[in-house]
Amino acid sequence: EMSDAEKILKPVKDEGRRSLLNPTEETQVKKISGHDLKFSNLSKIYWPKEKFTKRDLLNYYYQVAPYIIPYLKDRPQSLNRYPNGISGPSFYQKDVTGKAPDWIGLFPYTTSEDKDKNYMTCNKDADLLYMVNLGCIEMHPWNSTIHTPDNPDWCLIDLDPSDKNTFEQVIQVAQTTKKILDEIGVKGYCKTSGSTGMHIYIPLIPKYSYDDCQLFGRWIATQVHEQLPDITSIERIVKNRRGKLYVDFLQNRPGATLAAPYSARPKPGATVSMPLHWEEVKKGLQLKDFTIKNAMERIKSEGDIFQPVLSKGIDLAKVLNKIA
Repeated sequence: EMSDAEKILKPVKDEGRRSLLNPTEETQVKKISGHDLKFSNLSKIYWPKEKFTKRDLLNYYYQVAPYIIPYLKDRPQSLNRYPNGISGPSFYQKDVTGKAPDWIGLFPYTTSEDKDKNYMTCNKDADLLYMVNLGCIEMHPWNSTIHTPDNPDWCLIDLDPSDKNTFEQVIQVAQTTKKILDEIGVKGYCKTSGSTGMHIYIPLIPKYSYDDCQLFGRWIATQVHEQLPDITSIERIVKNRRGKLYVDFLQNRPGATLAAPYSARPKPGATVSMPLHWEEVKKGLQLKDFTIKNAMERIKSEGDIFQPVLSKGIDLAKVLNKIA
């Protein structure tokens, strides 16, 4: 029997949100963020092997919303729609002019081809679930916000293995990247890509250009490649990589599409891009460990360990001067 003192001292576990949708009805209307949202085709199979449905995906995003929205907030979104699940055709929709409901915030941006586009932002539960209902399995926010659209607030290193790389090699490359960052006093944060690779984020003060950010990414990738020439490549053209792991720094560009932390992925197993502690990035880590069915358990027990990515980043000019 627990004493009263023990009861008081027992930490309160975040119970999280219940499921949003009931398991039977094909179409359901729910009030989300004060707006009526109609969810349809809920039994449509999105992951054929696991028999996971659109309903399963919506329930996951409803539960993970408080954790993922900080990484989407005020960032233009590139919608990647899979209306018939992962084995059907998919398409990108960036311009939502005349399509999105009036309660979704839009960001007008003129592209390099001088086309005016209205990107949607995702600032509340309703915005997120609206996208998921359109068949968006993964969330692709920009690396910059609408406040400083041309100045990224994180630099990305995307570790992209070929089918000839082992996951042990992915881990080795990730840890080497961390070591290089440690040597210049820069903090990086890692997550699984939700596919076969890993993503490393370096928070920046958003006052430098994407070109500067990419320059820094290139420097990191080059250092990693110099230390691990046998297993890594920085060649953009796939055949020139000869089956080596690609250390990709070219995601540091406007409108790049990289899955957000906690995003589901249109991959077998319904995997999720999951933030990790660096000490977890070691032999024995399995990417298929994290799926839309079990991710919430981990998130509720660990909290949002990626949060430092959203706090004040490094001054890129100072770092570039240091390594020049």
